[in-house]
Formats: sequence, C-alpha cells, structure tokens
Amino acid sequence: MRFRPLRSAQTTADEPVAMPEPPEAMRAIVYDAPGGVDALHEATVPVPAPVLSELLVRVVAAGVNPIDAKTRSGTGVHGAVSALPATLGYDFSGIVVKSPYESHPFPPGTPVFGMASFPRSPGSYAEYVVAPTLSVARKPASLSHVEAAGVPLAALTAWGLVVETAHAHEGQRVLIHAGSGGVGHFAVQIAAYFGAHVTVTGSGRNSAWLREMGASVVVDYTTTRFEEVVGEVDVVIDLVGEGVDHTGSRSLGVLRPGGLYIVVPTGSWPGFAEAAAAAGVRATSYKVIPDGGALATIGRLLDSNAIQVYVDRVFDLGDAQDAHTELEQGHTRGKIVLRVSDD
Repeated sequence: MRFRPLRSAQTTADEPVAMPEPPEAMRAIVYDAPGGVDALHEATVPVPAPVLSELLVRVVAAGVNPIDAKTRSGTGVHGAVSALPATLGYDFSGIVVKSPYESHPFPPGTPVFGMASFPRSPGSYAEYVVAPTLSVARKPASLSHVEAAGVPLAALTAWGLVVETAHAHEGQRVLIHAGSGGVGHFAVQIAAYFGAHVTVTGSGRNSAWLREMGASVVVDYTTTRFEEVVGEVDVVIDLVGEGVDHTGSRSLGVLRPGGLYIVVPTGSWPGFAEAAAAAGVRATSYKVIPDGGALATIGRLLDSNAIQVYVDRVFDLGDAQDAHTELEQGHTRGKIVLRVSDD
C-alpha cells in the first residue's frame, strides 16, 4: 500500500452522538492454547463492558504486531494471560460507542485509535474493545481506519526509543537495526524529523524506500557487515537483538565511549547490560508505554505529513492465521493490519 496523500482535515463534533447499543456477543479471534498459527480461530465471545475511565470502541481495524505472534506461541505476554481462550491484539482504530460520562473528551461517535490493555482485558482482534482513556487519541483525520490501526504500538515504541530515551537532536548519529519493520520505519522517520543523522540496516530491496523515510545511510545486511562501513555513532536502536548473527555485541563496537545501546526484543540478549558495561557504553532495554498524549502528538505529525505509516498487507479478521504467517516470515515492510468491520 502506497503512502496516502494528506487530505483536508475533518472535524469531529464534541457533542455525544446517539450510538446503537452494542450487541451482547461479537466475533473475535482467540487462541485456546499456545501453538502455531493454527491455534488462532474465530469465536463468538461476549462484548466487553467498560468500567471507570474505559471506553468501549467498535473496532474498524486492528494492527498486528510481533508481540501478538510471540504470545500466541506461548512466549511474549502469554504468562500474564489469566484465562483461555484469549483474544489477542493491542492496536485498534474505530468509533467510540460508550464514554465514561456525558461531557467526556471522547464522546460516542468519535473516531479514535489507541492500544488495548491486553492481557489485562481482551484484545483488539474483535468487533469491540475496551481501552483506558489515557491509551487513546483521536484518529488522525488524514488517515483511514486501516492506516491508523497500524500506528499505535509501533509508533509509540519508536517515539519512546527516539525521543524519550535517545533524546534525538540535530547532528546526533543514530544506528537503527531492522529499519524496514513496523517500529523501525517510524523510528527512522522520527529520528530524521528531529535532525539526527540516521544509519539503517535493512535488506537491499528496501534501500531506496528507507532513504525516502529519512535514512542518510542504508547498509544491506545481506551483503555487508555494518561494523565494517559504519563510523562511530552516539546511539544504537537494536530491533533485532543478539541472535545467531551477534547483532547486539557487534553494535557495541560502533558506539562512541559512553554512547547508548537500546535493545527492544524482549529476552533477545539476556547479557546485554554486562557486555555494554565492559565495552564502556550505556545500555537499556525498552518497553512501549501506551501514552495517549504522545499518540496525539504522533497523530499531528501524521496529519501534517511529517511522518507517514506504511501498511504492507491488509487481511480480513477471519484471515488472522494468514496475517500471522505473513508476519512470522520476517519480511514485512511497515505494518500488517486486520480489517474488522466497515467504516
């Protein structure tokens, strides 16, 4: 899917809109036990009930993320799932059906996007989802629901990495591994937006595209070892981890003394902190914070075309197995999204 041109802004009324009462049951994609993609299946489950500050949202589209596949397979956050079958999914874009009170900032009828609090509550691979108010923002007017559903988890992760942890600024030298993926393509754009000199590792087929995203240098990891061509950098954002190719430990060698190494995939390099200390650099892991305020800022950047979301593939909700199969092949450019219902 190509980038969509910026459309004229649309306004959303602040007055509550009469919305149909939600049904008692809904379609959802669940898994009954950890396993492969065939563990996912469609089921009829109760529509969740919002409490306190939660919103009930009719889901139009849901994003698919690596953490979903890891959880389905028994890793990820599966250990925190309190009961099976469980509905997967964090990202969503849709329409508010119920708000906490009449004058709430997100009244019924408001188009919103955000993150569900899975596994504490059912996820977004469903026709309805409950979400904390503080994890939601108004959908960018320039994006379709399908595009918006590809944003929250990946863009918030990139924002936390680049802005809140690396403190990106003019002239800073940043190396980003796996820049073509969901988090990566946002991290490249956000780092470039704040003036950093961005070097990215990716496959050769994505080189031109990554330069369009704002990368100054693209290293084809299939033909070139990045440490042989990359000069000293201030920050490494590692979306790969140590792995069989030792991406993490090789990254420490290109950091300046006191530079910062950030590793994202959970459990991908248990010994990173000790290795970084021995190399004379700083290091931290990172986990996404579902911050609606930061998401609103990201939404404004999207509406102004300062950054863009790239949706690679769209699958219908019932084809979630195919979406996970595609995701696990590891060649997705940008995001995969599930189309749940009509806009």
